[in-house]
Amino acid sequence: MFEDQDLLSIQEVRTKVERAYTAWQEYLAFSQEQIDSVVEQVAARARANSERLAELAVEETGYGNARDKHIKNLLASDILPRRMRGMKTVGILRELPEEKIVEIGVPVGVVAAILPTTNPTSTAIYETLISLKAGNAVVLSPHPRAHRCTCETALMLSEAAVAAGAPGDLVQCIDTATLEGTQALIRHERTSVILATGGSGMVKAAYSSGKPAFGVGPGNVPVLIDTSADVENAVAKVVAGKSFDYGTVCSSEQAIVAEQSLRSRILEALRSHKAYLATEAQKEALGKLLILPNWTVNPNCVGQAPDKIAEMAGFAVPPDTSILCAEIGGVGKRHPLSAEKLSPVLSLHFVQDFQAALEICHALLKFGGLGHTAAIYAREEAHIRQFALRMPAMRVLVNTPAPHGSTGITTNVFPAMTLGCGAIAGNATSDNIGPMNLINIKRLAYAAREADDAFEAPLETSRTPWVPIDRRTVSAAVDRYLAARGLSSAEVTAPVVSHLATQVVNRFLSRRSSAERAGFG
Repeated sequence: MFEDQDLLSIQEVRTKVERAYTAWQEYLAFSQEQIDSVVEQVAARARANSERLAELAVEETGYGNARDKHIKNLLASDILPRRMRGMKTVGILRELPEEKIVEIGVPVGVVAAILPTTNPTSTAIYETLISLKAGNAVVLSPHPRAHRCTCETALMLSEAAVAAGAPGDLVQCIDTATLEGTQALIRHERTSVILATGGSGMVKAAYSSGKPAFGVGPGNVPVLIDTSADVENAVAKVVAGKSFDYGTVCSSEQAIVAEQSLRSRILEALRSHKAYLATEAQKEALGKLLILPNWTVNPNCVGQAPDKIAEMAGFAVPPDTSILCAEIGGVGKRHPLSAEKLSPVLSLHFVQDFQAALEICHALLKFGGLGHTAAIYAREEAHIRQFALRMPAMRVLVNTPAPHGSTGITTNVFPAMTLGCGAIAGNATSDNIGPMNLINIKRLAYAAREADDAFEAPLETSRTPWVPIDRRTVSAAVDRYLAARGLSSAEVTAPVVSHLATQVVNRFLSRRSSAERAGFG
């Protein structure tokens, strides 16, 4: 019997969003302590199953390797919950007595989480935990190529939440995931906010849904190795970052940029860390293989081992090769390897000086990584600051592998798998997304001053009601002025009387507010 998968997916979305919303209504009554207990127990269950879920993700998707996916699962289930401990997200968040303001956390409702195929289990754990910490329900929409591992992760997290006392149905996963179903999820009237971690098409759909959305842009991470750097240490860390989960993290290094004077040292250090340096012909073959004619990444190469990619490109490398490297002469469509590659392939750029290095790094970000991440290895603080100010990237990392630094493993940025790229990339935020992005803040504000005291220059107000000025009033005022000086209007010429009348009127008006003068006719 023929079944329309899109219709089944849409109906499933409608049912599960309603269930999540109903569960959220009950979860709204949970105190911060109850919510924290749920989060801790869900995180503990995820930690206990981290290795198994990593193996399941690699088995189903064919992307990356289980060792590094295990690390990403631990980022979400260990580092993240430790960072969230003590964080207030519901009820009174803080009181500001001097400002007479009280801030109150308000959960947003149902979170629609669109998951990628490259990091399916770690992103499911991460987005579920930040949603629960914020007092929300979550509906996970897996990538079709990662359906089984994502739904198994979601089921495990849901069971742990219920065991911790959370209402059933608070964590949902779409079993029949299709594009139409995902569209129905992000547009559902009960959906409050969207977390879109995936391809640019889905991110754009999330932002055009009419719902608040946190989507992220692609990464094309440049790494500047400065002349002040410990070159051997820098190269070791770049190789560690580029090879991590076979390059599937969007903040993985894409290019080394360095001055020509460092070329021989960098190449030697790369060789010592089992990087393979491609020939000119091999470089051309890699470019044609990895980047398709429509300038998208070849999905068959995403997250594959270096020796497999080399074989696909028509040449052989040692089986213990860590990454593939190729020197290229510029940035843009004439140089395919200057784009994001989502694999353990690294381009190399050698230039004349520091300023030229800055220009290449800037160009790489503009060519496909605006707002995402950039990295520098240096000891010279002035160069580090100059790099940070120049780069159009919202995470600028210093002396650390880029995937580890950007996600909060080796730095103190918020631990996250969804990395905002800011307005420059069309994103709603530049944050590493956390629970505070998934709440609204209500402000209780007490009167602190009278309106008249609110302005630096006090407003002038009329002390007497407006009285129209007529000819008799002016004439009488002139007569009094002249009499005080022993004169009468008959003894002075008409122009003098007119001049005196003008002075009298101006003195009178000067006592009135500017608004009244403007209305005087």
